Amino acid sequence: MNDYDVVVVGAGPAGTSTARWAARNGASVLVVEKRQEIGSPVGCGEGISRSWLDSVDLKLDSRSVACQVKGAKIVSPNGTPFYLSEHMAGNEVGLVLDRVFFDKSLAKLAAIAGADIMLKASALELLREGDAVVGVKIRSFGETREIRCGCVVGADGFESQVGRWAGINTSLAPKDITTCLQYRLTNIEHEHEYCQFYLGSVAPGGYVWVFPKDEETANVGIGVGLPRLKEPGEVKGYLDRFIESQPGLRKGEPLDIVSGAVSVCAPIDRTVADGVLLVGDSARQIDPITGGGISNSCRAGRVAGEVLAQAAEKGDFSAESLKAYENGWRDLLEDHLYRNWIAKEKLVTLSDETFDKVIETLNDVGVESVSTLAILKAVEKRHPDLVKEFQEFL
Repeated sequence: MNDYDVVVVGAGPAGTSTARWAARNGASVLVVEKRQEIGSPVGCGEGISRSWLDSVDLKLDSRSVACQVKGAKIVSPNGTPFYLSEHMAGNEVGLVLDRVFFDKSLAKLAAIAGADIMLKASALELLREGDAVVGVKIRSFGETREIRCGCVVGADGFESQVGRWAGINTSLAPKDITTCLQYRLTNIEHEHEYCQFYLGSVAPGGYVWVFPKDEETANVGIGVGLPRLKEPGEVKGYLDRFIESQPGLRKGEPLDIVSGAVSVCAPIDRTVADGVLLVGDSARQIDPITGGGISNSCRAGRVAGEVLAQAAEKGDFSAESLKAYENGWRDLLEDHLYRNWIAKEKLVTLSDETFDKVIETLNDVGVESVSTLAILKAVEKRHPDLVKEFQEFL
């Protein structure tokens, strides 16, 4: 007898969204989270758009939203800004969250749907019968337990142990890893009506972001491509130099500091096995250009939860049964992720001069939407030589 139909390892947006939709559709679900508090510490810039919220039946309460913005401000290396309205700016612009409350609100929805939640519970290994996974061993408050289930969901982030234990290849080349560091700075002066992105050598292979939390406070962070780093502490050096170069930021004081890494890879070949399913960061469902993953995690989590509920009803958690999730999330996200990965591979090679020309051109001719295709077509009108490397997108 199984203790649960589904055990979800990780209570971030991917894990609790999966749990919510699985429980909502009749599956018995347990969420295990190694931290003592869901949502803390915060590990991202906290920016999202509103455009996808209805697709996962999500209504945000006032505590989950720290700030609403008009759009994005993209700044070229020479300081030229290009402004985008919210509806044009992509999945990371429109709202700046308070992730502590946002993540808890997602967990609350999972609990209301019927999921159980266990904190300070670390997954130790998968339980197996033959080649099939039949549960997970956890340790919580000094006690080790074996929990049997139909499927273990790996929602345990960038360094997913569940995926590794299951033999699913989630390995990353150095060029597909971005190293990140972020301060929450207060006592600053900044353009708080826009999420800001700074391009070029200020952040090699990535970008600097300034996401407002209120008029005096913002998440100020940087992502740098791993191959560009040679010494420990270089990421902090890049960010500190950027802050020192900005009069409105240099007098700021830090309220917290977080660091980590994100995957910026092409979609991986497989996200299911017998009794195992990966979702969110664990499944490499991160946008390779922006490094953003909240919307993708929640949307893929709905697909995962609905498929898991169907599998529970059938009593079949084989890889073949879970293939409906594989097909579902790929139909939803894969083409966009793959195209953005190809674009990322080329964008990281551009010089500051090229970025300056691109932003100058966009200001002159405008762009109808922020897609790779729309931007390239706009630039092609003025500088066809700049888009030679991107012909496959045109």
